[in-house]
Amino acid sequence: MAFENPSRDRIKELLQQTKTIAVVGLSDKPDRTSYMVSQAMQAKGYRIIPVNPNADTVLGEKSYASLTDIEEPVDIVNVFRRSEDTVSVAKDALSMKHKPAVFWLQLGIANDEAAALAAGAGIEVIMDRCIKVEDSILLPKK
Repeated sequence: MAFENPSRDRIKELLQQTKTIAVVGLSDKPDRTSYMVSQAMQAKGYRIIPVNPNADTVLGEKSYASLTDIEEPVDIVNVFRRSEDTVSVAKDALSMKHKPAVFWLQLGIANDEAAALAAGAGIEVIMDRCIKVEDSILLPKK
């Protein structure tokens, strides 16, 4: 059966319940899409936790080398990595101290194996969608 993203109503519910987003592949370079999207989400009130082994801090937050290094609960794992790299990211998400509610692959990123791993562990999966665009459409005044 082909993968299907949750309905827009469900995505809205998930975003309304979200406080903390771990962003895998969050660049510390302001001209990168991951930075711009995360900065916009941070400006809307979400806590952003960068996951970038090559940065100490991004957007004023401590950066972690891996999802498994994060001790606190995370609502969404938002992924800015190549599709072929997302299986290992999904495995890391499953190994986190606190299981996230959502595994979100950004626009242009999809991997059925990663999705199946996360979904099999009870994590909702969203693929090939921009979290900033969805948030702007569904929660314009958060």
